[in-house]
Amino acid sequence: MRRRVLMSIFLVIAATVLTLGVPLGIVSWRLVDDLLHQELAGRLQSMEASISLRSEETSQIDLAQFDVAIPEDGRLTVRLAGVPDRGIGTPQGSDVYSESVSLPGGGQLVLSVPMGKLRAERWRALLLVAAAVLLSIMVATGIALVLARRLATPLSDVARRAARLGSGDFRTFRRRYGIAELDRVADVLDSSATDIAALISRERELAGDISHQLRTRLTGLRLRLEELALNPDPTVVSEVNAALDQTDRLVTVVDDLLANARSQRAAGATELDLYAELEEFGSEFGSRVDAVGRTLKIRCPKGILVRVTSVRLREALGALVDNAIQHGAGVIRINVRPGANSIVIEVSDEGVGVPEAIVGHIFERGMSTASSTGIGLSLARALIEADGGRLELRRASPPVFGIFLAAENAADGNQDAPTDVAAGESSAPVAGAISGGSISGGPVTGIGCGRLVDRWLGVGGAGPSGAALISGRSAGPGRSRWDGSVLPG
Repeated sequence: MRRRVLMSIFLVIAATVLTLGVPLGIVSWRLVDDLLHQELAGRLQSMEASISLRSEETSQIDLAQFDVAIPEDGRLTVRLAGVPDRGIGTPQGSDVYSESVSLPGGGQLVLSVPMGKLRAERWRALLLVAAAVLLSIMVATGIALVLARRLATPLSDVARRAARLGSGDFRTFRRRYGIAELDRVADVLDSSATDIAALISRERELAGDISHQLRTRLTGLRLRLEELALNPDPTVVSEVNAALDQTDRLVTVVDDLLANARSQRAAGATELDLYAELEEFGSEFGSRVDAVGRTLKIRCPKGILVRVTSVRLREALGALVDNAIQHGAGVIRINVRPGANSIVIEVSDEGVGVPEAIVGHIFERGMSTASSTGIGLSLARALIEADGGRLELRRASPPVFGIFLAAENAADGNQDAPTDVAAGESSAPVAGAISGGSISGGPVTGIGCGRLVDRWLGVGGAGPSGAALISGRSAGPGRSRWDGSVLPG
């Protein structure tokens, strides 16, 4: 886009140079001739008037009196029929430019200058025209670059926002560009993002509610059938077993449908090295956390591969960290807990947590306990669910949020050897957190269906042999500076 804008402006500049610069050069060339002609003619007329006033004979004219009126390198000549020419000034060759005037007593007064002087004046005029054209081209180029950037950058930004919207990033942006048409497109994109996010959220909530209710009813049905299976009548037992088989098949169909829906949502996800991704995330957000006098600590085993979209995971983690910065207190921790087929990324802080009254509504759009927009957590959940994952509030106080993702090699033994916690780090284990190279305890008691999600996803129990620590080092009392390093033991 920028190249096309620049090419269009440069074509306009070239057309302007051709239509104005060339004629201006021709006019300047001829103007120099006219100015030299007027100058010589004016000098000759002054001399002729002086001779007329004195009534001097042409043959007796004293040429020395006109020496001051002769141009530099010029020559004044008096020509009479049958009399040799008399002159004063610099002798001239054949390549001269001359002007003449008739005298009252007969003869001519001729004033001539070298042709080289005229040529020099011509080229000087052309150089001035060329300099003016070059200056105008430079100014026009600068204006073209500014206009191209002003037009191309907003268009590229709008295109990126549209691409992010298509990839499942439903954030809204307040930036506007001062161009009515582009601002209108940005407004439409923001409203579309809000509407699509709300629509997808409603559909997912509906699917989740249907799935939950269906599972609950099927579980109750199976329990009743299992009770009936204790009947001593063989016919009843046979019918009950057939009904149980049908129930199991129905449960399998429901599970397959849910798994297929998750796999379709995660179709755009790719295999991602979680350790490297969190290291880059820490480098990016470390300064932001440091600016408010807080500490960011990230613990993750090396070698864990997850299937997720990098930009979605980073935006979701950013929303959770921003939430901890704005509403939490103390150290912000990101702990990775590997499981058999999945991993959990826990984001926690030491604040008072989520008020009990809004625990069940914390992920609803517009829900906030402060002056924030209430969009961050809802957006974070939508981004994670777009890759087939889940975001849950695992503990209300102190708050612990858990991101559940499908892992490629969470428990296949390919992780690197453990790296010890750096000196000065607290070794007190948190329930279910990585401590001293292993996962201590079982699953953290969750909010709502947290424990059930742990069981479904295979989280909990023994993890890998150890976990590396990506940590911010102390930069003074109460402050830290992120260095993105893995601290040695």
